[in-house]
Amino acid sequence: MSLKNKVKNLNSIPNKPSILVVGDLMIDRYISGNASRLSPEAPVPIVNVKNETSTLGGAGNVVQNLVALGAKVTIAGMIGDDEAGQQVIKLLEEDGVRVETLLKDHTRPTTVKTRVLVGSHQLVRIDRETTSPISIDLENQLVKKYETIIENNDIIIFSDYNKGLFSPSLTQRLIKIANQHQKKVIVDPKGLNYEKYNGAFIIKPNRKELAEAAKVESVKTIEDIKIAADIILKQTNATYLIVTLSEDGMAIISKENTQLLPVKATEVFDVTGAGDTVISTIAYFLAIGFSIEEACELANHAAAIVIRHIGSATTTIDEILVDMENN
Repeated sequence: MSLKNKVKNLNSIPNKPSILVVGDLMIDRYISGNASRLSPEAPVPIVNVKNETSTLGGAGNVVQNLVALGAKVTIAGMIGDDEAGQQVIKLLEEDGVRVETLLKDHTRPTTVKTRVLVGSHQLVRIDRETTSPISIDLENQLVKKYETIIENNDIIIFSDYNKGLFSPSLTQRLIKIANQHQKKVIVDPKGLNYEKYNGAFIIKPNRKELAEAAKVESVKTIEDIKIAADIILKQTNATYLIVTLSEDGMAIISKENTQLLPVKATEVFDVTGAGDTVISTIAYFLAIGFSIEEACELANHAAAIVIRHIGSATTTIDEILVDMENN
């Protein structure tokens, strides 16, 4: 059966996949307005605010991509004991996401990224966050909650935004529990320490992240990518590296094989959030039994759809099918 027909037959599947997202949650806040004069106090624009909106950011974007595809989603992670944390919970619950594995850290604020926009131009971004590692007490609490729900999920996503959740200790504890229960872990990595992801099934860096983590000068050619990927595979014992290559598509790399999938996009307006769409789509299709090659092919189509939109976007199974028809 062709891949397109397999996707078409998804409507006959009685049970949607259950996916656990462990990740750094945040609020993306947008303040937009007009600026026609400079402040007399300093040479900076005065913004006359016209609109303010807030959306889920970080791992929340992964969650929203999974919900759009039709998955049943549980989120595990940290928020602060503050108004922004309550807003995170409210937005997740509105999407039907299970939040009982969220913990409140009274020592840090919920991460909030505030962007001030004038027209389509971003004037400034203000970040409110603490990125130090979580305490051992909260780590133990999260592991306990994780152990109680892992059996109810088909696959696990780690959405690491380098905000303090994924300490080497916690990351390794969670991966070992997942492997004991034969649950695949797919990691969207951040930072330079990939050894903490040891034992993951898939690690998904982009080109720049791969070069930095492997400590190589560049990964311009497919040979460069193979060399850098081999370093990371040896460090982590991951089964696959999936490297997103922007206009060059996507590479699926294992110790035995390298496969390059060409980009599907014909128009590119904004790549914001495309990596979240890729990891969500791969996880969704792996969870329902598609092969790694099939899941990545479909993720390539999903990415092509969302980068045609401004800002973080999501896509659906039906939209992926339409994109396959058009390609």
